[in-house]
Amino acid sequence: MIGLPLVIVFAPGTSLYREQDLISHLPIVRNGPAGTFVVFPSGVRVSLPTDQVVSADERDGAAQVGFGGMRFTGASEGRLHFVRERDLLPEEQLSPARSHIMTLEANMVSSVLVDGHLVWRAASNNCARSSVG
Repeated sequence: MIGLPLVIVFAPGTSLYREQDLISHLPIVRNGPAGTFVVFPSGVRVSLPTDQVVSADERDGAAQVGFGGMRFTGASEGRLHFVRERDLLPEEQLSPARSHIMTLEANMVSSVLVDGHLVWRAASNNCARSSVG
């Protein structure tokens, strides 16, 4: 995953959960893909912008997620900030309510890599909260 544009390595003990795609005989228009979540040891599940996820696995005891079309904009007040720069899927496959900003509590994340370079590293990791909006 190191060669991806943006990789978030989550706190130790995290895992991934992906909802099953809905199979329907009726056309579903602009619903977006099934959800992808990071699950913390406490049971808290944090939703990720699934349509921007290009890779996701669990390595070295933590969830690691690679994103395309997203940019790390920095950290402030204990939060990490990411923005959607471009959509990876055609408009008709995306939910109109998709998030354009992702904010994670810094203690949910171990490190952030951009183009294979470490750009942010946590001092300590404890689960808190996040928002995608």
